[in-house]
Amino acid sequence: MANTDQPADDNAKKKGGKGGLVKLALAGFVFVGLGAGGAYGAYAAGLFGTAQDDGDDAPVFVRKGESDPFPLLGSDTDGDIAPIHGTGGSDYRTAYYSFSDSFTSNLSSSPALIQVDLAVSTQRDGRVLMWVKTHELALRSAILAVLAETPENEVFEAEGREDLSNRLTTAINAVLEEKEGFGGIDAVHFKGFLVQ
Repeated sequence: MANTDQPADDNAKKKGGKGGLVKLALAGFVFVGLGAGGAYGAYAAGLFGTAQDDGDDAPVFVRKGESDPFPLLGSDTDGDIAPIHGTGGSDYRTAYYSFSDSFTSNLSSSPALIQVDLAVSTQRDGRVLMWVKTHELALRSAILAVLAETPENEVFEAEGREDLSNRLTTAINAVLEEKEGFGGIDAVHFKGFLVQ
């Protein structure tokens, strides 16, 4: 009987040895995968070099004092004085685009009308403002839809106006993302605000 147990023990050792190698190999693959994922995460977070999460062709931030690689035509100071940026605040310059016409809409569930004059701002290169100008018709439609969804009581409070500005920013970026694949508008600013 001793001889019959011997081969069974050898088979168990062989199976255990193969299982141990498979487990060791799998553990190695897991550690390599985690290391590669961690390295990519560090790269994407900007710890190694620079990474653009929005793609190679996405508008880039423009630092104060640097020239915009895609300046919006007619956005310079007509040769009067070159802009001088302060040393505080953001590291990036802010560019603005003003819509030429006002926006007028009824407010939600109300006979009241709202009329606003708007401008948008971005810290990215001039392509964002070019896209705003190019798609102004689609943007006007989205802006009017947001205004029509706004309750009357919201427009009389500072918090409500801030919420409206945020919703307008989201709507504008959604249109730009649909048309150009990138939003880039940081904020919507009220140049005029009238409720009747």
